[in-house]
Amino acid sequence: MKKIIYFSLLMLLPVTAEAYIGPGLGTGVIGVVVGILTSIVLMLMAIVWYPLKRLFKLVFNKEKASATTASETRKPPHNLL
Repeated sequence: MKKIIYFSLLMLLPVTAEAYIGPGLGTGVIGVVVGILTSIVLMLMAIVWYPLKRLFKLVFNKEKASATTASETRKPPHNLL
């Protein structure tokens, strides 16, 4: 039983990785990180900003519509023919 526990603990120890990480991989990692961050920002804009923008448009259009209908008089339609 002790051998199994020691072997399991030995397998959990980190082993040094002997690999070359070149400039291409570094640039790729930076590109992936920037892409993920950009997608998170765009997701937040889609969830938060666009509904707020629509709400502001509705509120301000109602104020404009109520101000213009109160001040305008009804005009007869123009005959285009």
